Amino acid sequence: MILSTGMYQRIKLSGTNSMPIIKVENLIKRFGNITAVNDISFEVKEGTIFGFLGPNGAGKTTTINVLCTLLSPTSGSAFIAGYDCMKEPSEVRKAIGIVFQDTTLDKDLTAYENLIFHAYLYNVAKDEMKQRVDDALRFLDLYERKNDLVKKFSGGMKRRLEVARGLIHRPRVLFLDEPTLGLDPQSRTKLWEFIAELTEKHNVTIFMTTHYMEEAEVCDRIAIIDNGKIIAAGTPDELKKAIGGDVIYIKTTDNASAKKEIERLLKFGVSEKDSELFMTCAMGDTCIPEVIRTIGEKVLSVRLQRPTLNDVFLKLTGKTIREEEATGEDSVRESIRAYRRRH
Repeated sequence: MILSTGMYQRIKLSGTNSMPIIKVENLIKRFGNITAVNDISFEVKEGTIFGFLGPNGAGKTTTINVLCTLLSPTSGSAFIAGYDCMKEPSEVRKAIGIVFQDTTLDKDLTAYENLIFHAYLYNVAKDEMKQRVDDALRFLDLYERKNDLVKKFSGGMKRRLEVARGLIHRPRVLFLDEPTLGLDPQSRTKLWEFIAELTEKHNVTIFMTTHYMEEAEVCDRIAIIDNGKIIAAGTPDELKKAIGGDVIYIKTTDNASAKKEIERLLKFGVSEKDSELFMTCAMGDTCIPEVIRTIGEKVLSVRLQRPTLNDVFLKLTGKTIREEEATGEDSVRESIRAYRRRH
């Protein structure tokens, strides 16, 4: 998926000097002998997109459930829009919208009826209800299909309708749990075009999780959680810089001698994989000319690879996020269910 530069800039510039709208302090959640969330603290500034990333079973869903008042923590505190998630759950719920991983729409109602029903649940004023629903449908490009039954919608249309529904009561924070999971690339791109404009056009803060690392690139800040602990946090650029420099890949006519020359003259550590030499350099753009001068006519091709969030994730957790991976979270959820049955 490719996001336009303009879209990226709109996200990055929003909420630069705003105050935290989400604040989590020393949050712990245990289920019997299982510590799902282990003493985490973080803040999210208003008007930004915050990415909460972690492998399956890391504690993402448990943390989100606490923030959404679906679970009480074992200890610690969490606040949304100044409201205590444990002491003021009703106020917190008014301030948030949620798009779950699994579709929760009524498929036997029309798109319009789904949104109207949601508006009634959140006590939206009757004189504003129709306008809000129409505005949300237009924003998500669904207005022409508002009278169609949801069961006739594609996966991408259903996802957009769920985002529209989450905006009806004008929340200050919108939780998106794997918003594009299972969608085809075209639907993912279209949905992200709308999500990218939410912070500016709807004055809402986005708290999202995703399996797709390229989507996480548009976040203002990211927190990576593993085994219940936050192990890194920062902007995408900060996280990528923290794991090391650029990687230069070179194909030569004689890899063995080229490797020796680079190591002897430039003092780089050089490795070989799939007939390519590769080395790490703090500033790849400036290192490439030096490497070429060193080995001269032996060079067949050169390519530069900058660190990605996938590289960050792999280095920090030793794992990769894959949609199709067997979910360790399933076993955690089953343990949690068993715990709840016993209590």
